[in-house]
Amino acid sequence: MKRLVVLGGGESGVGTAILGKQKGFDVFVSDKGSITEKYKEVLLHNTIDFEENQHTESKILNADVVMKSPGIPDKVALIQKLNLKEVKVVSEIEFASEYTSATIVGITGSNGKTTTTILTHYLLKQGGLNVGVGGNIGDSFAKQIAEQNYEEYVLELSSFQLDGVENFNSHIAIITNISPDHLDRYDYDFEKYISSKFRITKNQTEKDFLIYDADDEAIRNWLKNNKVRAKLIPFSVEKELEYGAFLRQDKIIMKLNTEEILMNVSELTLQGKHNAKNAMAASMAARLLKVRKNTIAESLSDFEGVEHRLENVQKINGVQYINDSKATNVNAVFYALECMDSPTVWIVGGVDKGNDYADLMPLVREKVKAIVCLGLDNQKIIETFQDVVEVLVETAGAEEAVKVSHKIAKKGDTVLLSPACASFDLFDSYEDRGNKFKEAVKNL
Repeated sequence: MKRLVVLGGGESGVGTAILGKQKGFDVFVSDKGSITEKYKEVLLHNTIDFEENQHTESKILNADVVMKSPGIPDKVALIQKLNLKEVKVVSEIEFASEYTSATIVGITGSNGKTTTTILTHYLLKQGGLNVGVGGNIGDSFAKQIAEQNYEEYVLELSSFQLDGVENFNSHIAIITNISPDHLDRYDYDFEKYISSKFRITKNQTEKDFLIYDADDEAIRNWLKNNKVRAKLIPFSVEKELEYGAFLRQDKIIMKLNTEEILMNVSELTLQGKHNAKNAMAASMAARLLKVRKNTIAESLSDFEGVEHRLENVQKINGVQYINDSKATNVNAVFYALECMDSPTVWIVGGVDKGNDYADLMPLVREKVKAIVCLGLDNQKIIETFQDVVEVLVETAGAEEAVKVSHKIAKKGDTVLLSPACASFDLFDSYEDRGNKFKEAVKNL
């Protein structure tokens, strides 16, 4: 019996453990931290051996294959020891993909990938396909392969997940955009991060498709200098294209086999240029999988959007509160500020991942009336913007940030939580940050 060791007892780890056991592996789960009660119960129910708060090397180094959680960098000592012993170390998507023949739509990018993933899944489901959604959201890919029988999967894939790709392939790959993010993981080298994103194309053939943002400089440059075997399908909001999706006046046009007018941009429930792009990418994936054009247009006009991404929370005394907690990098905040059409109180801050705020300067000058810092170390934000906005306040929690914003904002203003940073200094996750913000708004 082959031994599978799973490093990390979270969603992807426990899902892999379930699939591994089903496929006849001797499975052991090891987590350096504590495993939540929810996942412990699953492991106990499936009689899977596990440990927490430690990695016992004698139980790990004897593995035939190791699945490591995407959050564990390759540089840690334990992974180096496994490499020296030539033990195969894989990611969850790599391990799980061997056990399915389903068609995969893989979606990556610095921003917009969650919205595009959920939107693509929604379009395919409305089109009558038997489709699952996973990767970074919902149940893990591995767990779904063990327990469901989907014919298609839409997977949101982070650069960390793609770093572990050897044989995994997306029949349709989507790259929404690439901007500097997680550079601490890539030796502060943007080129390494770009290459990591493009690993989504590694195993594609001429029968596969790559849908990509033709307005994105990093993507264009990489494609100019590197060969991709898949058929290239661009989308753009800046220029008309001979093939792909683009805007003509206010209409989204798709040119795949024939030219089709999809819909007016104004009919999209999700507003903003970036959402027009998300809609284009999702629509072309759906069209390639034979979903009818009318079904796509109808579904785009009633799609509700994603929690923690430009989510309207409440209007209080004429002030709109928006939760954009998922905006954990500068590019995501750029999109958010671009969408603002009223004076904005911007709540920003957290764990800085090597941010350069210079790109935001024109939008901050034009749209932001006050900045409320929400993080333990706000020095960089203060130094960048202290001469640009009149009001700049530091706070130490979501409740305080909301109360201060409430005092500053006047009727007709917007209070926008769009942090540009990771959440781990004050919160468990970006979801926790967003939920605490929403709770504070409701308690005003």
